[in-house]
Amino acid sequence: MPTTQVRRPALTPGAAPAPEAGARSAATTDPAAPSATPTGPLIRVINPNTSRAMTELIGACARQVAGPGTRVEAVSPSMGPASIESHYDEALAVPGVLAEVARGEAAGAAGYVIACFGDPGLDAARELARGPVVGIAEAAMHAASLLGRSFSVVTTLARSRGRTWDLADRYGLRALCRGVRACEVPVLELETDPLANAKILTECRAAVADDEAEVVLLGCAGMADLCQALTAELGVPVIDGVAAATVLVEGLIRLGLITSPRGEYAPPPPKPYAGLLARFGAPTQPSP
Repeated sequence: MPTTQVRRPALTPGAAPAPEAGARSAATTDPAAPSATPTGPLIRVINPNTSRAMTELIGACARQVAGPGTRVEAVSPSMGPASIESHYDEALAVPGVLAEVARGEAAGAAGYVIACFGDPGLDAARELARGPVVGIAEAAMHAASLLGRSFSVVTTLARSRGRTWDLADRYGLRALCRGVRACEVPVLELETDPLANAKILTECRAAVADDEAEVVLLGCAGMADLCQALTAELGVPVIDGVAAATVLVEGLIRLGLITSPRGEYAPPPPKPYAGLLARFGAPTQPSP
């Protein structure tokens, strides 16, 4: 993956342009971001893969929807896969996600977004974080249920379709899901394949015409910048999970709500971990 981000062309001549990603490292907050302020709540948006360019895009899209006074810090782990396209990738991404949650807790983050449509490590992250943690598939599916009686998901590769159906089951929304469609563009090629936008648009049109979906969900954080243009093109709500999760986390923070410290999301019991995971042992317990 090149270190400089390739700007994708608009879907149609009249489509809204994609947001500029800005020059920032994956693990720092852009001081020039419009929503940045030293006094507001800090939301840490974690891209579970190690693609710096994608982290920049995700951060830009999250900051676009964050309210006044909310700080958005987009980060990606220093270890893990370059993209997440298999169960193997997802499993190996989770330690990096948890390390970023731990850093966020030390920095005083008020909430977190897990910016991968597989929602990797979501339950474990909730055990570590005091504030709310929301996955982008979780947020997008729940948002879709408020906007229509059916939705379809347009994702990257066909091999990830089963995971998306599993999440629809988990979130109690399988009955509303009309289909999961793959554009067959690998995650790291979303920014470099000149035909990527056209392939995504084709599947989105099929979701509306063939699935009769009333809402379309973009099944990869790397598609976040296409949301507005696709909504205008299709005439139905198109949901980017990064934006939906950012707004949802922000709302929970403003309501003063935290992850329940009782039951399944209570802090994990301290214990030693061996080998490469030694530093993950005995996590800091959030104060009540």
